[in-house]
Amino acid sequence: MSPAGESLYSTKFILLCTSSFLFSSSFNMLIPELPAYLSSMGGASYKGLIIALFTITAGISRPFSGKLTDTIGRVPVMAVGSLVCFVCGFLYPIIHTVAGFLFLRLFHGFSTGFKPTATAAYIADIIPQQRWGEAMGIHGICFSTGMAIGPALGSLITAQHSINLLFYTSSLFALLSIVILMNLKETHPEKQQFHFSHLRIGWNEIIDRQVLPAAITTFIGYLSYGVVLTLIPDWGQSLGVKNKGSFFIYFTLASLLMRFVAGKFSDKKGRVLVLKIAYLFLITSAVLIAFATNPFLLSIGAIIYGIATGLFSPAVSAWTADLSQPAHRGKAMATMYISLEAGIGLGAALSGWAFADHLQRVPLIFMVTAFATATGLIYLLLYKS
Repeated sequence: MSPAGESLYSTKFILLCTSSFLFSSSFNMLIPELPAYLSSMGGASYKGLIIALFTITAGISRPFSGKLTDTIGRVPVMAVGSLVCFVCGFLYPIIHTVAGFLFLRLFHGFSTGFKPTATAAYIADIIPQQRWGEAMGIHGICFSTGMAIGPALGSLITAQHSINLLFYTSSLFALLSIVILMNLKETHPEKQQFHFSHLRIGWNEIIDRQVLPAAITTFIGYLSYGVVLTLIPDWGQSLGVKNKGSFFIYFTLASLLMRFVAGKFSDKKGRVLVLKIAYLFLITSAVLIAFATNPFLLSIGAIIYGIATGLFSPAVSAWTADLSQPAHRGKAMATMYISLEAGIGLGAALSGWAFADHLQRVPLIFMVTAFATATGLIYLLLYKS
């Protein structure tokens, strides 16, 4: 672990952040175009499954990625996540059925089930605890930059060339992410050789009970993200938004700016306080999006949502690390990400089911989302360490 006074910007940390940027860009560039692509196959009624299926396998794979992170090491697990994205980019163009597409989304979810878990553990390995919030914030900036550039780039490539080129570009970004990972030194002190026995998971290896407060907070906080990913492309288009990725640009830029100070703020003032503030912004954004009547108001909602996620993500990641034990850090991070995927998946599935291509239902869905998110704020107000 680096000394407390050492700069965060070591070669290892910079390489890790660059790899995460490429990885994030790889799978996020597909999101704005997949709803229309699925509709072209005749699967409009399954739009909610685009995100939900992705998050199901991400969630299911978390216990395995957590255990493997704590046994075979951080770097191999990160590489597996990027490899899945690389392979999927070549499979999308050759699958032309709704069932095949949905199965591929299920498989694609393994990518985020593996890489972020090991990445969070790697950061905790190389950064002093008193700077975890700051480090998670800086890393989040890189990951969120991929979330901003990816959708905008994806829509641009599809509009000017073809969606197949978009899929191949996604693979290229994933490949570059893998190349960078191969230059990272492993940080696990007792790395083991992989054995199939490592894939046997006991009930006590799935959830780290010590980090349950952070996991519950994560689950409720990310319900809204599943709703946003599922509904915003259609909702934005109905309000006159020309580029489907523009909402993600606004929200991600706001998130980026917030992350420059949010992580360090949580190091000084505490994780729970920052998370309470983040919940207030999440609730406000859902209400604004519900009542948006033009692209400008939707953009304001996106900016406030970005502020919320910029506060929320580094604080809850650092809180998870705070509550965890070093020997079980992979399992702790996996527990947090299981909750994250469950929140996104449930939000996406329920909103997609309720939406069913009826735009007049969108405002009510976002108002219900605001009320659901408020339960997270109530939980933190009642929480005692």
